[in-house]
Amino acid sequence: MRASPFSFQRSRSYGLGFSLIELLTVLVIIGILAAVALPSYTSHLQRSHRVEAAAALLEAQQFMERYYSAYGRYATADNAAPALPVRLQSLPPGTTARYRLSVTQAAVNSYVLKAEPVGGMSGDKCGALTLASTGVKGRSNNAVTVAECWN
Repeated sequence: MRASPFSFQRSRSYGLGFSLIELLTVLVIIGILAAVALPSYTSHLQRSHRVEAAAALLEAQQFMERYYSAYGRYATADNAAPALPVRLQSLPPGTTARYRLSVTQAAVNSYVLKAEPVGGMSGDKCGALTLASTGVKGRSNNAVTVAECWN
């Protein structure tokens, strides 16, 4: 029996490879997983950068205490805020900054340190982190708790 030239015959190579529907299904699944994972990853990165800024504020607090030990006051002789060391002025040092640190208020017996988010961190939910000479920790966005921002 001879096959008609118009009849459909499966070729041997039909079973090899993937169909377009299978490839599109895989792409949709990857897209859904990426849509779920990316916000979580971004949130984790922002939290780790906040922890880095909080650690830098604690290091700047140690600098201010050493300054007080050397000069007997937190402010300079002309009542200005002392400049932080270069390595503490931006985080991370030497690259694109995510936080800028500064002494925002300095008096004879008190000071306030501030870590202001910049660049990729400028939209952070906590805003600027602050640390006072009394050890009081703060943040500029009151919509979130201090514990959320400092832990």
